[in-house]
Amino acid sequence: MIEQPPQIKEQSQQKALEVYRRDDARQLISEANDNYWYWSDVKYRSRQTGISASDLWAAIKLSRFAQSRVIWRDYGLTVFITNKMQQQCHYFDMNFGGTWGSSSVIPNEDRTQYLISSLMEEAISSSQMEGASTTRKVAKEMLRKKISPRSRSEQMIFNNYTSIRFITEHKEENLSPELLLHIHSLMTHQTLDSSDDEGRFRTSDDIVVGNDITGEIVHTPPTYTEIPNFVDELCKFANNDNDDNFIHPIIKAVVIHFMVAYVHPFVDGNGRTARALFYWYMLKKGYWLTEYLSISRVIYKSKASYEKSYLYTESDGGDIGYFITYNLRVLELAFKELQSYISRKIAQRQGNTNYIINNGVNERQAAIMSLFRDNPHMAITVKEVENRFGISQPTARLDLEGLVEKGFLTKVPVNKVKSNYVKSERFDSLISPDLSK
Repeated sequence: MIEQPPQIKEQSQQKALEVYRRDDARQLISEANDNYWYWSDVKYRSRQTGISASDLWAAIKLSRFAQSRVIWRDYGLTVFITNKMQQQCHYFDMNFGGTWGSSSVIPNEDRTQYLISSLMEEAISSSQMEGASTTRKVAKEMLRKKISPRSRSEQMIFNNYTSIRFITEHKEENLSPELLLHIHSLMTHQTLDSSDDEGRFRTSDDIVVGNDITGEIVHTPPTYTEIPNFVDELCKFANNDNDDNFIHPIIKAVVIHFMVAYVHPFVDGNGRTARALFYWYMLKKGYWLTEYLSISRVIYKSKASYEKSYLYTESDGGDIGYFITYNLRVLELAFKELQSYISRKIAQRQGNTNYIINNGVNERQAAIMSLFRDNPHMAITVKEVENRFGISQPTARLDLEGLVEKGFLTKVPVNKVKSNYVKSERFDSLISPDLSK
């Protein structure tokens, strides 16, 4: 459990003003707000100034309160939109939105392949956060080869992947209770203790969010009787842009993410559904690059911070700035990971050019040959090539059969219908010497 912040008493306010006027404190307060430090961070850093922790905290809270705005009145959510938040949102507007910059970020010829890979990563990581225990390698093989899920973990990943594909196809729709329930049913199919809970709002308060290790209750959601009104308000919030209280679309997407997880309208699958709605709203508002980002992968790596950002918001009187700050940082990191991934793939593509020149194969065939170079013992199917490259089955079969004819691959029948393709004995001797090393 996190440490509760001290209460700001009336007599503390005058002291807070005195602290705020100090030059050395003002700089620290600015840093605290940009990073949205919680009480425990402030308490630790107060030692650098000689100011008491409680006085420094009071000054920080005073500065936030003076510029805060109400985000969700019924649940008392407020936020101070910091300079850093605005800078980050501007950066995302320039890099994630619109169509003019799409080809400058992701090469057009590789977009389908990048998209499929990112959707898989998102599905796997979001499911792993909720307890899916299979490896990324096994999960990707299942999705690429369209193997039926063999466990609850694989079913969770398959559901997540299916849900994301559904969302991308329905991103123009307004949010409705029916759409929300359908997304939840896709997300939770055959993974809940009772199938009756799939695509249905909870009808009891027999639910808490607990620490898996200690068993402590960390969050008790609002009563189920509030859910119908909450869902109506959620739909209005998502569908209407009120100019009198404009909220930047990215911040609004984060708020939607938070509120679904906070209210917990379902028996299970709330986290997965909340992240899916964040994804949906970003795409709906034109942030096309979101489709290529593995956001949940970054969250999964910092799951403790993700969970703390919820707790900080609840413990500090509904100040959602903690959760917004965390999620904006996640978007930054996810974008950097995408840039790094694209750089690696471009370099790999340049290497594949040698296959094309020296062996007379097309670009996809060169990429398939690279797969066998890096994984000599792998077996690939027509279906996997179809899914990996986003091409039709006849085209995938033609690519593989062409590599068989050239002697690079060997076709191994599995049954009367299905065949695997493996690296041929002549593969290494046929490719260019410099590439076979």
